Amino acid sequence: MRVILAEDSSLLREGLALLLAEEGYEVVAAVSNAPDLISATAEHRPDVVVTDVRMPPTHHDDGLRAALKIRQEWPETGVLVLSQYVEKRYATELITNFPSRVGYLLKDRVAQVDEFLDALVRIAAGGTAFDPEVVRQLLTRTTHTDPLERLTPREKEVLELMAQGLTNARISETLHISQSATEKHINSIFDKLDLAPSSGLSRRVVAVVSYLGS
Repeated sequence: MRVILAEDSSLLREGLALLLAEEGYEVVAAVSNAPDLISATAEHRPDVVVTDVRMPPTHHDDGLRAALKIRQEWPETGVLVLSQYVEKRYATELITNFPSRVGYLLKDRVAQVDEFLDALVRIAAGGTAFDPEVVRQLLTRTTHTDPLERLTPREKEVLELMAQGLTNARISETLHISQSATEKHINSIFDKLDLAPSSGLSRRVVAVVSYLGS
């Protein structure tokens, strides 16, 4: 797998490059700012880009906006956002407009190497990977007419795992329930949120985030 790293911390950037190289990945570029990320992606067309959210030139949301541009310009390239922050606006836009080959992990997740590498593999294969804390923050609502309150506690757990990109089998395994029970929960979730059920994992993520943005 060919990967580009975009991180303004040289220590973390070099550490990730070393980790990926040791695991057999080819790091074709490692850059420190959003413009260089765009240029490197145009030149190398990697399988996956790993990018921070806040980096030069503005140190605000340049990395996430670059991720949006990459998914638009080079749809065959997956994007894994790796950050200390959850930028709800652009994260929602990224997932809604580009429901496949995307992921969003918090930097603490890098300490769990297997999960980080699994996220890369899933994204490169056309799937999604989302940190549970990212999902929780995206699911946070402040209105008093929150349709999520119609869901049972178990359905909320299933919805959170769906938004992380887990398959029905993985959800069943995580919650220690049967796949038929998982399917019933999912159908109930879509009914209560007035969303048509879909068998595609990425479509399920779009349905969740589209609801959040409605």
